[in-house]
Amino acid sequence: MHSTDNGNESGGDQTSSRTAVAVAGPTPVAVSTAANNNSSGPRECAGCGKRITERFLLKALDLFWHEDCLKCGCCDCRLGEVGSTLYTKANLILCKRDYLRLFGTTGYCAACNKVIPAFEMVMRAKSNVYHLECFACQQCNHRFCVGDRFYLCDNKILCEYDYEERLVFANMAYNPSSLAHIRSEKNSALGVPQRPPSNNHRDDGSSGYGSPDSETFDPPQ
Repeated sequence: MHSTDNGNESGGDQTSSRTAVAVAGPTPVAVSTAANNNSSGPRECAGCGKRITERFLLKALDLFWHEDCLKCGCCDCRLGEVGSTLYTKANLILCKRDYLRLFGTTGYCAACNKVIPAFEMVMRAKSNVYHLECFACQQCNHRFCVGDRFYLCDNKILCEYDYEERLVFANMAYNPSSLAHIRSEKNSALGVPQRPPSNNHRDDGSSGYGSPDSETFDPPQ
């Protein structure tokens, strides 16, 4: 997960963060097979409550199980046979297929508004969740890399450049005189040379160059 720093700038809720990758779905619980060789005596099954006398047992959720007792709460498949993980939610022990069927979405992408499937890698910004391919500046479409700084401004993801540009224009809206000052500085910085006034300026509209009434310079003989 990423850490956030709340900003104090004007213009609404703004949060600065560095990008980090998060997993949308829950963490699967490992299921392992172990030899039932406890020296202090047979272990008790967490499913049926009876002693486990078989040669092998299953270990999951820090508990011990008969192979027949650790089952999916929906389809009754034996979890030790269908894979090496299980999922828990709402006091249910589930296989991956039934977990996806019952709780298979994690919400909607804040950028494209499409469903994000469970277990898909996502990006998070405060309470917003994004597809990896959708996590980009919503002004210039710049794709972020892990460690890049981004800003959540008016519920939109912005890169640092566009965020600062937005602050500049917001400041102009509150202080129009600053815009005239910037324009004045811009014109001065350009340094465009002005054509000097001509001593042979004509008022007849001719250019004085290549026109029928222009004068020609003849070099001395």
